[in-house]
Amino acid sequence: QIFGLSSVAQVVLGKGNSGQYLSINLAFGIGVTLGIYAAGGVTGAHMNAAITVTQYVLGNISGTSLVAYIIGQFLGSFTAAATVFAVYYDAIYDYTNGSFTVSGPTATAMIFATYPAPNVTLQGAFFTEFIATIMLTLGVLVIHDEKNNAATKGAQPLLTGMLVVGIGLGMGLNTGYAINPSRDLPPRIFTAIAGWGMDVFTTEHAWWWIPITAPILGCLAGVLIYKLFIGIHNYPAHETEYEKEQEGIEAS
Repeated sequence: QIFGLSSVAQVVLGKGNSGQYLSINLAFGIGVTLGIYAAGGVTGAHMNAAITVTQYVLGNISGTSLVAYIIGQFLGSFTAAATVFAVYYDAIYDYTNGSFTVSGPTATAMIFATYPAPNVTLQGAFFTEFIATIMLTLGVLVIHDEKNNAATKGAQPLLTGMLVVGIGLGMGLNTGYAINPSRDLPPRIFTAIAGWGMDVFTTEHAWWWIPITAPILGCLAGVLIYKLFIGIHNYPAHETEYEKEQEGIEAS
């Protein structure tokens, strides 16, 4: 999260002279990659609350794990926002003349949380986050499904990071591709505390709830789509080999 938020800060505060949209996408991808390498062996790298909730709904994790993972995600994301704020405090203060705003020519709230583009309706924003999270879920399942053509274990974090970059490059215009409640809500709470006020929740027709609900629903939908169109058609390699052996025995 620090990689991603600090890259946004650098682009915004540097007025485009210290990075571009591509650098933001790359930074978030790098952050995801390193996060999975760091936590993959401990928890399976639960960094996205939408995926964690989906795993709970599917019965793959307990209620205790659900609460523990989400608390960990929120604390980590909140701390990342606070760290980036501390690192760039002088630059933020200079850029805004001490007036922290959500909108306007010197708005800086979008450094920390996502906000929809001015020409996007709430329905369009919800649909964007929903579809983007479906694509994230499908990509993660493709990368990790051992019954399918899964990537090698060591390459999975890198490919997942590339997946996030791809989503940002193709679906980031409308909403900033939150695709993760844990990425969006804790930094938004931090900005409310740190000087931007409750505008972070009321602006853009109270957009804040969409980066929470749309990713969760999109993740659930993505799992359903994968199971219907790919998962139920795949069998473990040893089962396939066994069936072939049985067919050979019957033929002989």
